[in-house]
Amino acid sequence: MRRVILLPIVLYILTACTPAEPQILQAEVERIIGTLASDEMRGRRTFSPEIEMAADFISGEFERIGLRKWDGLDSYKQEFYVFNFTVDSLVVKTDGKSLGMTFATTTSENISWTQESNVASVFVGEKDTLQRTYGRYRRAGENAILWIHPAHQQLYTRYASFLATGSRTMTRAGGSTIVFAISESKPELFSVEFTASVTELPLANVVGYIEGNRKDEYVLFSAHYDHIGIQRPVEGDSIANGANDDASGSTAVIMLADYFKAKSKPERSLLFVTFTAEEIGGYGSRYFSQQLDPDKIVAMFNIEMIGKPATDGPNSAWITGFDKSDFGQILQKSVEGTEYKFYPDPYPTENLFYRSDNATLARLGVPAHSISTTPIDVDPDYHQVSDEVKTLNLEHLANTIKAISAGAATIISGEATPTRVNPANVN
Repeated sequence: MRRVILLPIVLYILTACTPAEPQILQAEVERIIGTLASDEMRGRRTFSPEIEMAADFISGEFERIGLRKWDGLDSYKQEFYVFNFTVDSLVVKTDGKSLGMTFATTTSENISWTQESNVASVFVGEKDTLQRTYGRYRRAGENAILWIHPAHQQLYTRYASFLATGSRTMTRAGGSTIVFAISESKPELFSVEFTASVTELPLANVVGYIEGNRKDEYVLFSAHYDHIGIQRPVEGDSIANGANDDASGSTAVIMLADYFKAKSKPERSLLFVTFTAEEIGGYGSRYFSQQLDPDKIVAMFNIEMIGKPATDGPNSAWITGFDKSDFGQILQKSVEGTEYKFYPDPYPTENLFYRSDNATLARLGVPAHSISTTPIDVDPDYHQVSDEVKTLNLEHLANTIKAISAGAATIISGEATPTRVNPANVN
């Protein structure tokens, strides 16, 4: 009889002492995304007061969870600056006469050119492609003056408007300049004189981590928390709330941090980062990638737009750059026998691997991939004021976070290690 009585008692004690499995609760998902995508955040535009509000909110969540601060920082904010170059004066002369329709994009403060200078002088003819010519010199970082046939004036005007706010760079050191001028032909004699002013613009990623047994092996969970801010009103609404893009991903990062912090100490260390300025050039991920050895990042789970169910059905998500490492195959194996499913990006023509922060780290060899669910080719709310919480499926969002936590399990435990990305295969 005594044995019969003791057995239930022992079982009760063991059960009481066993920590409950942490939960990813939909109510918490709703609270977090409801804050990040609220009208009060006004679309979290980079350099706005509201993006600072968003950073403070995420920092507060990291503090509540009990994440460690990163790399000697005294807060969860990883602060840095970009430099904005704005042209103050520009004079372009051909054969001694000033041209009226000119503008420039620059990361230099002063320029003085003539036809004798080491600068490309290129004529964009009526049947040439202005976008391609400009893109070539912009990507190469070369100094150039583009003499543009009047047939391209409409696109020229759009470029002039878009580039009027200035050019941004991560360093203040002199860089490249491209001058645009409307001209019927390429002149033999020319001169260019201009000056530019430089403004420091503050930015901040939000970073926290959980130290694992393998202190210098990191599994990175990331998303960007900026969006596009106030837009042209549609039916009286001017706030592009960015609920799906990418408050959904930022919510996932916070929820995953909470989930893994409640578990036992992980084998590999876990990094949780919400990047700034993804929408205007990926400056947050670019700065972050310069602050640590990329070889220490075992895998990057970049979470992008997971608020809407995928066309492949519920509890499924797709992975960009599936062929660039075996990251995706590891996730597929990790969720075998569950309700979850991972599969390759079904929208290859959208070039999505290169349209988020993962590409920055992939160029350094990190198995860095974005996980998404949104049918991006037909989504009516992408970069629109209609991207609000009410357009999302929050049950699906919570389930996708659960799927990511399950898919990451063997990488975190050290049972699986994704192959590195070959930078030569990343544009």
